[in-house]
Amino acid sequence: MTYLLALDQGTSSSRSILFDRLGNIVCSAQQEFPQYFPQASWVEHQAEEIWQSQLHTIEIVLKRSGITAHQIAALGITNQRETCIVWNRKTGEPIYPAIVWQDRRTAAFCENLREAGHSRLIQEKTGLVIDPYFSASKLRWILDHVPLARQQAQEGQLAFGTVDSWLAYKLSEKKLHVSDVTNASRTMLWNIHSNQWDQELLALLDIPASLLPEVYPSSHLFGTCSLFGHPISIGSIVGDQQAALFGQACFSAGMAKNTYGTGCFLLAHTGDTCQSSQHGLISTSAAQINHTKQFALEGSVFIGGAVVQWLRDQMHFIEQSNEIEKLTAEVPDADGVIFVPAFSGLGAPYWDANAKGAIFGLHRGTTRAHIARAAVEAIAFQTAELLLAMQNDQRGQMKELRVDGGASANNALLQLQADLLGIPVIRPKITETTALGASYLAGISVGLLSNLEECSALWQEDCRFNPAISSEQAKLRLSEWKSAVQRLL
Repeated sequence: MTYLLALDQGTSSSRSILFDRLGNIVCSAQQEFPQYFPQASWVEHQAEEIWQSQLHTIEIVLKRSGITAHQIAALGITNQRETCIVWNRKTGEPIYPAIVWQDRRTAAFCENLREAGHSRLIQEKTGLVIDPYFSASKLRWILDHVPLARQQAQEGQLAFGTVDSWLAYKLSEKKLHVSDVTNASRTMLWNIHSNQWDQELLALLDIPASLLPEVYPSSHLFGTCSLFGHPISIGSIVGDQQAALFGQACFSAGMAKNTYGTGCFLLAHTGDTCQSSQHGLISTSAAQINHTKQFALEGSVFIGGAVVQWLRDQMHFIEQSNEIEKLTAEVPDADGVIFVPAFSGLGAPYWDANAKGAIFGLHRGTTRAHIARAAVEAIAFQTAELLLAMQNDQRGQMKELRVDGGASANNALLQLQADLLGIPVIRPKITETTALGASYLAGISVGLLSNLEECSALWQEDCRFNPAISSEQAKLRLSEWKSAVQRLL
């Protein structure tokens, strides 16, 4: 049997998952790494800690499984997307901590870009709105604030990349400086129509082109990793949400998935058409097998499962994240409590970088269970708003929503999601669809998998949640949520 190894580098942890060619999980390992919050609204990682956590999980998987590097046909990289890393090409040392996608330090800079009238240009070229979420303003901040960074960049001494580029660089022992179209499309510097770095945007943001990685399709032979005793082909690089879209076998226009991770990310495939949104969503590149462009509409919720981490780590409501379902089951409802977890501002469809989190409806009878239930409900409310925006953009009702990510194990959450959306919510048998998508793309690049039809045949439904309330009840609940959000804007 030949195997595929997926490296799933996320916001709070790194994972390695070994799959057989039928998409079955053979072995997996996960390791959390520290989060740093040096100032209000700043979020950082140490790039070396990201690498060491990812390397450690690979070593664990190989040891536990007894599989050797010789038996692995290819590895795929999937990653948190907009997080920005800049390192010295000669020494390999990062010049500043990784600035995480949740970081909002560049909100004022982004506001200046909007006030200067650049919103339309940037959206037309990149499919994105101007927001600190995307990588470009983070890169600009590093160049402006780290001593000698701009001079070194102009002299070609520095390399920029999102986490995929950093991992490929480390895996290849400093040989590769590469990325793929899905990650490049999240920088606010990539023209998704011409599939190249946009010189006009680079000039606008004063970013030297020498910093940028070479970009290829998501399924591509990027190079090799020789760290584990035998060369392993690096057969795919793909941003985590586009990887999950692929892993959910959403290959044709109109198919949609939602990932409940640190944030929540709803993507609907739009085929080879780049569809613009009129309702606060963004257009993005979907995973590409060759040079044929593929696109998706995306809605991003900045704080999804992270609200459960907040209840665990800051409020000490629970000791383990998986205890949240038991705590919320202690009460039949949130008893009027509405939790808007805008810890990193609000993403789609509002795009308010300055919004702050708030809890409404507290009273003397409110318990920890009510607040916890309201926090979980907030995940479903935010996702519902995204799907409604997508339906308005596409002028039609979606037939179903495929779901994955850690919080998709919460049955109560998925039932509420189905109730609010009015369509079936479907959880697959393998919920590690981000890693699965990366492995499929890697398998295709080395010929272990032949085509999309073969990948689609491997997808299997585990559980289906059908709506259990009327559309009028759903609208009432959503109107209460929207009223709470409006108080923050």
